[in-house]
Amino acid sequence: MKLLSWLTVVILLNVIFSWATNLPQYVGEDVPSGKLKSLSYAPFREGHDPMLEIFPNESQMDEDLELLGNVTHNIRTYASAEGSMSLIPDLAKKHGLTVLQGAWLGSVKADDSVKSAKLKAKNDIEIAELIRSANEHPDVVKRVLVGNEVLLRGDLEPDGLIEYIRLVKKAVKQPVSYADVWSMYMKYPQLIKEVDFITIHILPYWEDEPISVMDAPAHIERIYKQVQKEADSISPNKSILIGESGWPSVGKQRGVSVPSVLNEAQFIRAFIKVATKNNFDYNIVEAFNQPWKAAFEGTIGANWGLYDGSRKQVFPLTGNVFEHLNWYKALVVTTILFIGVITIFRKTLTGLCTIRLLTFLVITQILGNLFVSQGETLWLTSYTHFQRAQTLFILSFTTIAVRFILQRIINILSKQATNTELAKRLYYCLLLIIAFTLCKTAVLAWDGRYVNFPTIVTQLMVVGLISLMIINRFVEKMSFVASVNLTALLGYIPSKSSCISRVFYGLIGLGILLIIGESYSFMVSRDFIMAYPSMIDRLTTAISFTLTNTQLLFWLVSLSILAVPFYVSGKLRESHL
Repeated sequence: MKLLSWLTVVILLNVIFSWATNLPQYVGEDVPSGKLKSLSYAPFREGHDPMLEIFPNESQMDEDLELLGNVTHNIRTYASAEGSMSLIPDLAKKHGLTVLQGAWLGSVKADDSVKSAKLKAKNDIEIAELIRSANEHPDVVKRVLVGNEVLLRGDLEPDGLIEYIRLVKKAVKQPVSYADVWSMYMKYPQLIKEVDFITIHILPYWEDEPISVMDAPAHIERIYKQVQKEADSISPNKSILIGESGWPSVGKQRGVSVPSVLNEAQFIRAFIKVATKNNFDYNIVEAFNQPWKAAFEGTIGANWGLYDGSRKQVFPLTGNVFEHLNWYKALVVTTILFIGVITIFRKTLTGLCTIRLLTFLVITQILGNLFVSQGETLWLTSYTHFQRAQTLFILSFTTIAVRFILQRIINILSKQATNTELAKRLYYCLLLIIAFTLCKTAVLAWDGRYVNFPTIVTQLMVVGLISLMIINRFVEKMSFVASVNLTALLGYIPSKSSCISRVFYGLIGLGILLIIGESYSFMVSRDFIMAYPSMIDRLTTAISFTLTNTQLLFWLVSLSILAVPFYVSGKLRESHL
């Protein structure tokens, strides 16, 4: 009866907590009429990949444009000749949309002249299709873009790009432009004279000096006016289009730039408010999440859409917004798992005193919440069969590790003798997590631009260790040093433990290298150098961005929690020698 009563209390508390932390949030004023001026449209769904020449069919694009006809007046495309892209203007017209049509230009640089000729021929085909489409659909294709960020990528030199721009200008009646990040127009001001209108990308998340979502609207206004001032000094009264602006809903935090559904929704609404106030011409990136981009830009590159890959709305343009729309489904799964685990351990639990029983119930509920969150997050950010196989492996491993952790906890709480085999298995699970942690931290430190902090993978083991530390310290009344010793935590420490301290130094050392690597990535950025010419100012600002990154700080805390037991155990072993 006692078990059932406290089980009910913990479940009810978890329901209240889940409800309270998943309430819909106010993210700003509604988008007027609930409709955008323009929206980037890439038609690729899960399984599609332009790099592998796997394109959607006409029916799928027709469904997309029917949907977009309700949320935007215009769409921006990025390619004209590839796959089924040539069908877009006719389908857009069917659904009352106009088109800002782009031609995708790639590099013409290659090791041999034959390959270079093929690459140039591909660009020529794109340009030819752009011209044909613009001339055949003057009532739909209102403006055209010759290339997207080719200067940023280094695929073309400015003179080569200008040749393409001049060619298109002679062949079409629509206004012609080139799209790139705003700093490229500052770096190559000769472009301003060549284009009919200036197309700049202002993406606060990707700025060399990251911008918070709260400061993003003011930043966009400032950059727009900076570009306008430069343009007026070269070619007065030339119009400017913000060709891309948006915010990611999932992925790695950069400085104070935090991806989330709420932040994406808040950014879009605030941006449109600023654009309306200043009469800015704009295009939002983007309509749909692009799973194929994950192979090149990680999770962050795949999650900029108003809709996900299956065409479900990520957030609405009006009303309050949920960060986790289906939180109640996760709650149901968590509750079922929780009851199942308690059923397995019920015989032992009935013999515990109230404080020990409640301790086990609370820890189990927390681990259950984290387990379901881990599974949901990893699955939703797995875009290929290989990634899904990885997710299944991680979830299988985590299931085993949590089973060992819970058994170890109940052994301590019920004062059972240490199960040596269980202790060894738990120790080896911990070593596997540490090996994963060392590898991931090394990757993040070396080049982590598109790599997420993998806290979601390690959090169950980390929370399990914290739980064991708390039980040892406050339930078993051990001293702090004794409570974090590997023997007290796991019930096992290898007899040959010369490498125990090395684990600590490896984790802490890589943590320091991560701070250095993250700070260095800011310091070498072109715009960051221009903003902070003094090395001291640049260094201190870069470090401040690094150390205010909450995702990075959580990862460093995880490293520390994994490292401390090895340090303490190593020191205790040395003192006994």
